[in-house]
Amino acid sequence: MILIVIAAYFAVLFTVSFVAGKRSDNEGFFVGNRRSMWFVVAFAMIGSSISGVTFVSVPGMVGASSFSYLQMVLGFAVGQVLIAFVLVPLFYRMKVISIYEYLESRFGASSHYTGAWFFFVSKMLGASVRLFLVCLTLQLLVFDPLHLPFILNVTCTVALVWLYTFRSGVKSLIWTDSLKTCCLVTSVGMCIYYVAADLQLSFAGLAETVAGSELSQMFFFDDFNDKRFFPKQFLAGVFTMIAMTGLDQDMMQRNLSCRNPKDSQKNVITSGIMQFVINLLFLVLGVLLYTYTAKRGIENPAMSDELFPTIATGGYFPAIVGVLFIVGLISSAYATAGSALTALTTSFTIDIVGTKGGSDEEVRRLRKRIHAGMAFVMAAVIFVFNMLNNTSVIDAVYTLASYTYGPILGMFVFGIFTKRRVRDKYIPVVAILSPILCYVLQKHSASWFNGYRFSYELLLFNALFTFVGFLALTKKCGKTDN
Repeated sequence: MILIVIAAYFAVLFTVSFVAGKRSDNEGFFVGNRRSMWFVVAFAMIGSSISGVTFVSVPGMVGASSFSYLQMVLGFAVGQVLIAFVLVPLFYRMKVISIYEYLESRFGASSHYTGAWFFFVSKMLGASVRLFLVCLTLQLLVFDPLHLPFILNVTCTVALVWLYTFRSGVKSLIWTDSLKTCCLVTSVGMCIYYVAADLQLSFAGLAETVAGSELSQMFFFDDFNDKRFFPKQFLAGVFTMIAMTGLDQDMMQRNLSCRNPKDSQKNVITSGIMQFVINLLFLVLGVLLYTYTAKRGIENPAMSDELFPTIATGGYFPAIVGVLFIVGLISSAYATAGSALTALTTSFTIDIVGTKGGSDEEVRRLRKRIHAGMAFVMAAVIFVFNMLNNTSVIDAVYTLASYTYGPILGMFVFGIFTKRRVRDKYIPVVAILSPILCYVLQKHSASWFNGYRFSYELLLFNALFTFVGFLALTKKCGKTDN
């Protein structure tokens, strides 16, 4: 049954990709020819921002963190506003294909390469962690029963992602992400319906159950050392959104595919509002799942990430619930991995290898080779992560982001909000030292600051260290940097 569902989904996915990608050229792959309609992009952005990690991990994390994740989601909304009115006009004015081209025009070539390489590491790790979660679930449901190894699982998964993105990139991703959004919203909505129906809850009863549950507490102001403390979560949400969307080639490729900056701004604001609603639905589902296991005497899995998969596919509900879970999972995960693969290909081609002086045909051949190389690296990282994983996947994603997106955030903040020139050739040193200092700070924070432990706000300190490092590299106006 699961294999049939996956095959059917990919049949639709490849059809959408083929139709949308007809007559696609290099500009279509990189920025969708800048002809995308803003409301289509806004709808697609829901799917692109909600990954398989969110689909599986957010309902499960309710058990330990209640609704505290919404504090971060509120920060996401503020971050979206800043992206719309600060970054979007800047990137459109410069007519960039890769957003890291800004760094070269502002500071120099070393900055450009540094930003691109940090994005490469950030996105490759983040996308691999997200796809790893899907591979883990498929291993449990499909490959283990067939006695097939994890490496075959990973190879098949990444190969499918590569196949539907290699022709047309962003031009088809807008439409495949729209398909993903439809599947995702339908899946979570119907799962909530079936769980509530089994618990014999009307709409009013559902709302009362969620509101009355101790798991629905949203705001936490009591303990400054708690990672759920509101200011920590909210500020981390603001700057995580700016770093992981506004300064992320993957996400901004879609925003920059709109016809003009005003359309792009409408897309960013609209998608931000809708993302809040979708995340709320995932948390509501989490409360219902924990309520269901408590009433039915079902033991909760040791890992919270396994709660939703276990209940959805464990025979507790009609088969349609398991089908909806699989559809939601694969639609969220594969589309996210596809967009990451496209963005990695774009950034590596434009920023690191370079396309200046190359004909369209030469660039096309280059990006196809790089695209295949990115898929291979992603598969290798997933396999390695399987051997090293020891934490909740969603926590791992944001922890990785704190270290790898921080220097990028610090570089852009310094460039946009100051007029200072810096010694470009030393910028890579600052970008490497900042995460190292953050690691030292995190390891010793409890002993240095009376038990205080850093959470996702570590991203802010990472960016701050980069900003201060840039100040130390400031040079006098008019002086060249050789």
